[in-house]
Amino acid sequence: MTYEQLLETAELRLRALEPSDEELLYQWENNTKIWQVSSTIAPFSRQMLHDYIEAAQTDIYAAKQLRLMIEDKSIRKTVGTIDLYDFDAHNRRAGIGIFVAEQFQHKQFATKALDCLLTYCRSMLLLHQTYVEIPVGNTISISLFSKAGFQQVGIKKDWLIHETGYEDVIVMQKIL
Repeated sequence: MTYEQLLETAELRLRALEPSDEELLYQWENNTKIWQVSSTIAPFSRQMLHDYIEAAQTDIYAAKQLRLMIEDKSIRKTVGTIDLYDFDAHNRRAGIGIFVAEQFQHKQFATKALDCLLTYCRSMLLLHQTYVEIPVGNTISISLFSKAGFQQVGIKKDWLIHETGYEDVIVMQKIL
């Protein structure tokens, strides 16, 4: 299986960040509706994102993270991102995060992107396991990862703060 086959389906492509992604990332990263999930507490400047895109060209083994853009091949439009974070080469594991823009949700992009990423993790990075941390109220993400074979392995109590109090976070894991 070639690199391209690992990161593509008939419908989508996972690709590296490009300088042209800066404006789209600026919109997404500064959307306060999703800050709670991403643990963001301050806006990102265009310069910060420019620097981030330049640094993203670094190897995952050096950067300990990898962001890929999810591109709809039929309309040649970027619909979201999928990330590996806390990459641990020694223990062969990484966390996963997914974002799909609101207008592209409920179209199976997250499911297909996750499937591609897991194949890449298993075949190219030779990872043993991946994990996610999901707020208990995010039932759509819990369902997505459950259907992909992730199992709940723990709960972080009162992990995220909201205007109305604290929320638990579910930890899910998949042995590849």
